[in-house]
Amino acid sequence: MPDIPTFGRYAEIPYDRMTPEQQEGYRSLIETRGRLPGPTKIWVHNPKLAKAAGPLGAYFRTGYTLSEREREIAVCIINSKWHSIYPTNAHERAGKAAGLPADKVEALLSGLHTSFDNKREQVIYEMATCLANSRWVAKGLYDRAVEALGHVGITDVICLMGYYTMVSMTLAFYDVPAGAEGMAR
Repeated sequence: MPDIPTFGRYAEIPYDRMTPEQQEGYRSLIETRGRLPGPTKIWVHNPKLAKAAGPLGAYFRTGYTLSEREREIAVCIINSKWHSIYPTNAHERAGKAAGLPADKVEALLSGLHTSFDNKREQVIYEMATCLANSRWVAKGLYDRAVEALGHVGITDVICLMGYYTMVSMTLAFYDVPAGAEGMAR
């Protein structure tokens, strides 16, 4: 009999039923993340991925060059692109909690035009919109991004969007609903 889904369509593995490698991946995620949120509940099934994804996710929580507002601009745009309700819902709340006005968060999620008075936020909005829509990066946008963010900030935005593409696709595939909690651990 198949396991009963606990997180969208995904049936989480109880710790005592994990392979030793999965338990090691689980412990690695707990060490780097402190808990098993969102897609990490699923990634633990693949222990090699869990060991690689945990530190990358942790980097985007503590060690990168973007403010929380800047991060949420890019994350809201990329999550909504993939039509994944769990992370879109979570980051709608996070964007507002980071101080982004509700109307701007709604525009980011709905693909509507908006603008930001802060130069860095505006460049991140333009970059994220351009990249999420598979558009050519114009020389003017490139120049503004280099001036406002530098190459470290630019790569942080790009890699953050790549990470959240992985998050969104995982949660969309497993049809994880907004606010799903999964197994208590």
